[in-house]
Amino acid sequence: MPSEYFNDTERLRLIDSARRLIRLTREVAEPHDLPRVRHIISEGIEANHCQRDRFGINPIIHNLDTALLLCEKISPDRNMVIAILLFILCKNEGIQEKEIVKEWGEDIARLIRGLMKVSTLYAKQAAMESDNFRKLLLTFAEDIRVIIIMIVDRLAMMRAINHHPDEKMVHDVAYESNYLYAPLAHRLGLYSIKSELEDMSLKYTSRQTYTDIAHKLNQTKKSRDAYIAEFIAPIREKLDATPLKYEIKGRTKSIYSIWNKLVKQKTDLDHIYDLFAIRIIIDAEPEKEKSDCWLAYSLITDMYQPNPSRMKDWLSIPKSNGYESLHITVKGPADRWVEVQIRTRRMDLIAEKGLAAHWKYKGIKSEESLDAWMNNVRDILETAETGPMELMKNMRMDFYDKEVFVFTPKGDLFKLPYGATVLDFAFHIHTKLGMSCIGARVNERNQKINYKLRSGDTVEIMTSQQQVPKLDWLAFVVTGKARNRIRQSVHELQNRTSALGKELLERRLKNRKIELVEATLMKLIKKLGYRTVTDFFTAIAGEQIDINDVIEQYVTADRPTEPVADKVSAEEFQLQPQTNINESQTSDILVIGEGIKGVNYRLSKCCNPIYGDDVFGFISSEGVIKIHRCDCPNAANIRSRYPYRLITTRWSGKVGEQFGATLRIIGNDDIGIVTSITSIINKETGTSLRSISIDSNDGIFQGFLGVGVRDTSSLNTLIKKLKTVKGVKDVQRSK
Repeated sequence: MPSEYFNDTERLRLIDSARRLIRLTREVAEPHDLPRVRHIISEGIEANHCQRDRFGINPIIHNLDTALLLCEKISPDRNMVIAILLFILCKNEGIQEKEIVKEWGEDIARLIRGLMKVSTLYAKQAAMESDNFRKLLLTFAEDIRVIIIMIVDRLAMMRAINHHPDEKMVHDVAYESNYLYAPLAHRLGLYSIKSELEDMSLKYTSRQTYTDIAHKLNQTKKSRDAYIAEFIAPIREKLDATPLKYEIKGRTKSIYSIWNKLVKQKTDLDHIYDLFAIRIIIDAEPEKEKSDCWLAYSLITDMYQPNPSRMKDWLSIPKSNGYESLHITVKGPADRWVEVQIRTRRMDLIAEKGLAAHWKYKGIKSEESLDAWMNNVRDILETAETGPMELMKNMRMDFYDKEVFVFTPKGDLFKLPYGATVLDFAFHIHTKLGMSCIGARVNERNQKINYKLRSGDTVEIMTSQQQVPKLDWLAFVVTGKARNRIRQSVHELQNRTSALGKELLERRLKNRKIELVEATLMKLIKKLGYRTVTDFFTAIAGEQIDINDVIEQYVTADRPTEPVADKVSAEEFQLQPQTNINESQTSDILVIGEGIKGVNYRLSKCCNPIYGDDVFGFISSEGVIKIHRCDCPNAANIRSRYPYRLITTRWSGKVGEQFGATLRIIGNDDIGIVTSITSIINKETGTSLRSISIDSNDGIFQGFLGVGVRDTSSLNTLIKKLKTVKGVKDVQRSK
């Protein structure tokens, strides 16, 4: 390789690392592999395709260190080693993918593709404090070996930056290693890598804390291991004297684990009871599991003083996740506390690889499907005698194929269901953004609102103040939030438009001095073929129908007709005991003025007064006295404009025949509800149903009932009874 590319220290490391790598891969590599890789890398260096990164790290030395760690910490694997060494050239376009496939095969090319795909994540500068980033990482990797390479690569990086002058870079790399890579290593059963990453992360992010803990322990790892051996010796002697078949594993907590416990328990080092821990695993028959564990417990507590408050009996009552074990804390030599875990081989298997996978036991969150799959991977890593990586080549990581992960231009990461579109993403960010969305810039290219997003896309929403939600948007959005917001927005827009149409019609009718009667209007709406009142008023506002034609048809519909037996509607009903339906010559039901007799009057249609209402008379230009309720919508206008045409009116003490009244009713459109309503009306003495007009939409009905009643008391009683009908939401007298 070109000597000027390496400094003196790097040159010595290069020679030493190359020799070690050749030795470690001798059994798995082809004879020409490493010489050929060396030649390609030399050409890449000369062509300036292997430049140092912005932190000054030599990529060739770094990749060699990564390949060595893979061989030493996990297992030598030909394809993974070659992919690690050639990745930098492919990333910098020093070698094309087709050349990799031609010379090295599709499997190595696939590994390099995965590494290049994952490397694009770091250009996004996404927040590491997100489970979405971890999921996206797994989605991009596609091959478990890519994740393993990344974990080992991160370990090599952490070892290399111990004394790097860029403190911010060191801090960021350490934080990311602890948050992302250490849990991934833990899931894969790469415990030594996980512990080393955590320890170095603490060292780089809080060096003083790390140093203080190391100093307080006041001993090296070797001396701590020696203490464990001293602690175990008498236990082993006692157990050997019994028929028990067992295995003892000793361990000392890592500095990171100790620090984590200090923070969580808010205590000091002297009160951490399990700085030293051992695990006794007993080979026991199923029926003797508990008795054998308790036998070991009694032997240990005879030798060492136990701490009763620290005993945890998960033999008698296992944890809800299936975890079974007996934990005790005893005072060992030099009065140091040691935790002892006693369990059988079956319990240990469940605790380590089954229901209570170790990362769950320690509180690391993960999905069940991923846990089960990771358990399988860990089994391969731990039990395969040779070449475990060979068994993983066809294992694909497709846990998140039902989700997509996309970035904002600022690097924020969001998770959406598979098939989500630009519009889904806009509503996911904010409702207002969704309602005004007209498209997006996806990876610097303009896309329509129905463009389906893919994992890794960078999306910038484009908006317009003129944009309004449309019902046809429902055809391509997949998220519940987007669908609900679209329906709600369209409904609100229709209501606003409908309100404008209603206001326009009322204003035109008022200008022409035409009274608006809801029952007549409902009759006209049904005649014109509109399903709902909203649709009718929306059509007026949108000028889909001529408002003048509507008014003419309304006037025609409002003209009185000859009464027909049993077909007179409530809105047309007028009390005329002696003459026609509209006028009365004499009556002792109403007292008009000072008892004037023989006066023509008409019960006003705008408020339909009935016996018992507070009323007043209004002398119309036709000379007919119109009787209005005092709370009539038109009362205030009449009193202010024509006070000289008002005449006092009251009901006499005698109740006459039925009066017409209109009720507005709203409820759930259930089977039989109309029958229940009409049945109650028919059962009321002195009350009759004159007309009924009901519309139903989306399971809710609203309508108007024309009824004949004797007085306000009987009307109020009827309203109360109608409100008790199951499904009826509200009943009000219509003015």
